[in-house]
Amino acid sequence: MSVVIGGPAPYVYVCTRMRVRKSKLLPREEYLRMLNMSLPQITRLIEEMEYKREIDELAASFSGIDLVEEALSWNLAKEFQNILAITPGILKQFTKSYLRRWDIQNVLTIIRGKKQGMTAGKIKEVVVPAGSLDVQFLDRMIAEESIERSVEMLKSHSLYSVIEREYQAAAEKGSFGRLENEMYRQFYADLIAEARSGLKGGNQFLISIQLDIDIKNIKTLFRLRAHPVSSEDTSDVWIPGASFSPDELKHLSQTENIDELVDNLRKKVKSSALVEVLEGLREEKPIHEVENSLTRAQLDYMDRLSKRNPFSIYPILVYLEKKKYEVTNLRALARGKQANLPAERIENYLVI
Repeated sequence: MSVVIGGPAPYVYVCTRMRVRKSKLLPREEYLRMLNMSLPQITRLIEEMEYKREIDELAASFSGIDLVEEALSWNLAKEFQNILAITPGILKQFTKSYLRRWDIQNVLTIIRGKKQGMTAGKIKEVVVPAGSLDVQFLDRMIAEESIERSVEMLKSHSLYSVIEREYQAAAEKGSFGRLENEMYRQFYADLIAEARSGLKGGNQFLISIQLDIDIKNIKTLFRLRAHPVSSEDTSDVWIPGASFSPDELKHLSQTENIDELVDNLRKKVKSSALVEVLEGLREEKPIHEVENSLTRAQLDYMDRLSKRNPFSIYPILVYLEKKKYEVTNLRALARGKQANLPAERIENYLVI
């Protein structure tokens, strides 16, 4: 039984708010009900939820599925910025750093969109200004005439050193996969350094970061099983800093026997939730089922940590992740219905 220790009043306040917010997220039963609805019914239901304000604001510029997706993205960005506004002290610093992953997604979206000749409007539809780069900055990046000028705008950003080092080769090759991998490797290295800097609560932040790294690396292992590539091509896909070194992961990626792979993973992972889900992956499964199982295990474990440490970074991080997956699920439902996919197939892609 864990002992609940009271924290400073601002910490108690924000962590309590996170638990209230989390309790309002859609339960599994509601998703199952929505699977049997038509797209217009799902759209009306979303309009009746907390996404109504964004739908009303954007209705003059968007319609149909585009309106739903844009409203979901804007609500997510606003919610994350609202959380930053009420989060105090060191918790605010950790949360702000954690949300910088959205900067990577948005920068890559802009670079790839421009490379593919997408219009500014189309690029704006898919960026989610939930990180340190606000909507005005992202709009200016999108409006620049060239990718190079957009990239130059990032000179003061923590990721610029990676972009400066990797962008030219990526542009010449016409593939930004290595750039993306290097940006995430730097992002996690920065988070780990911050967690280990001696700040109060850093150890708890570190546990959540290393869990995230383990999940990402294990997902990559199973993706490579589903779509094998030469071992040389995997050298930059592994994120260091958690249970496995890149060399260990490269070696594991060459393991053909699924039982041997699972046994080797179980020996080193620290999370009991991960051990449990790995047991269920001994049978070959479609990659989306593997990834959803791992994501659910991560969310469940974060939930447990937040209950054991009620006034820490955990309640904030678990809400951020669950809110993100609510938006992802609603988008998958809407897109699946638009494509006339059967309910069973759509369900396979939901994290519930």
